Amino acid sequence: MIRAVKKLISDQVEYIRLPEQARLIASADRRGLTNRAVDAEKAIQLAYSWLCRAQDAAPDGGVSRDFSLVSGWATPYPETTGYIIPTFIDLAERNDLPEAKQRAKRMLDWLVSIQFEEGGFQGGKADATPRVPVTFNTGQILIGLAAGRRTFGEMYHSPMSKAAIWLRDSLDDDGCWRRHPTPFAAPGEKAYETHVSWGLYEAARIEADKGFQEAADRNIYWALTKQNENGWFKDCCLKNPAAPLTHTLGYVLRGILEAYEFSGNADFLEAAKLTADGLLRASDNTGYLPGRLNPDWSPAVSWVCLTGSVQIAYCWLRLYEITGQEHFLEAGKRANHYVRRTLLIDGDPSVVGGIRGSFPVDGEYGRFEFLNWAAKFFIDSHLKELDLDSDLSGVKDKG
Repeated sequence: MIRAVKKLISDQVEYIRLPEQARLIASADRRGLTNRAVDAEKAIQLAYSWLCRAQDAAPDGGVSRDFSLVSGWATPYPETTGYIIPTFIDLAERNDLPEAKQRAKRMLDWLVSIQFEEGGFQGGKADATPRVPVTFNTGQILIGLAAGRRTFGEMYHSPMSKAAIWLRDSLDDDGCWRRHPTPFAAPGEKAYETHVSWGLYEAARIEADKGFQEAADRNIYWALTKQNENGWFKDCCLKNPAAPLTHTLGYVLRGILEAYEFSGNADFLEAAKLTADGLLRASDNTGYLPGRLNPDWSPAVSWVCLTGSVQIAYCWLRLYEITGQEHFLEAGKRANHYVRRTLLIDGDPSVVGGIRGSFPVDGEYGRFEFLNWAAKFFIDSHLKELDLDSDLSGVKDKG
């Protein structure tokens, strides 16, 4: 009881000291979601514009990690800048948007300029210390380098290949990456590094004879040793593996789905469905999904990790495409709709179109921050929803 009282007092003192904008948004969030939600196309435009402002807020072409209601724009974040690149390329090609392609190229050029000679990339923000090569961050940037190689040509081939070779050669024999952990998370094995394997699969699409697929497959099989019978994953969080974030559960699920996409291996699809079904049990008919989940899929917190919600929404929608199972379509759309209802659509440009780390904004993940990777995954999941709506509309028209 004493601890609870002390925390209550501490929270009240923190709230009083917050900048006015942070207090206003936190207060509004505590009253619950707004009933209004812009449509998917408008939401994508808003989130894209916010990401452009995040890039403009950072030097040299990288994307600012976040906008904090407490401290303003952060320095650029190499890891997430890496996987924002294919999202911008996709938008450019879909919408005849040359600016998005130019912005993606600026991101690529900046990343190439900070690559370590051996092929890896640093963890944390660009100005973080220690500056050491990290497995996870390199894998995310590899996704962007592979997209850059496909879109812009040979100039990005060598950086892509160096990053992929570094990852391939640093994988332990059992399929786990242990040699280059991030200094910015708790120590220990990380099942969510299946999202690193996704980068290797993208490189393997370009260089099929370098052993990139084989290394990625080994990691996926290793990660599946961490999967419980109900689909939940052990050792799948940045800091609290007993109750992982939906963000890191989204990472592990997407990596396994990408493994299936690349190989057609039925084991991977079944593993992905098992986790996706567990996450369905944790969500409700409003699209609410608690930000941390216990091993029985029960909520460990009341706040929502919005990044995880849209990552998982994408995976549910993709599983609908693969399996035709309607419950995945419905769940993905509900989760997207929930996150759309958190969008600020007018006011300060620093927050309009951005995605909070948590809802309410003072939740544990990305506390008082609007995160660049949340906006990236938000765009991806909504593009997938629009694709499915278009496909379903075409089927109805034919009928």
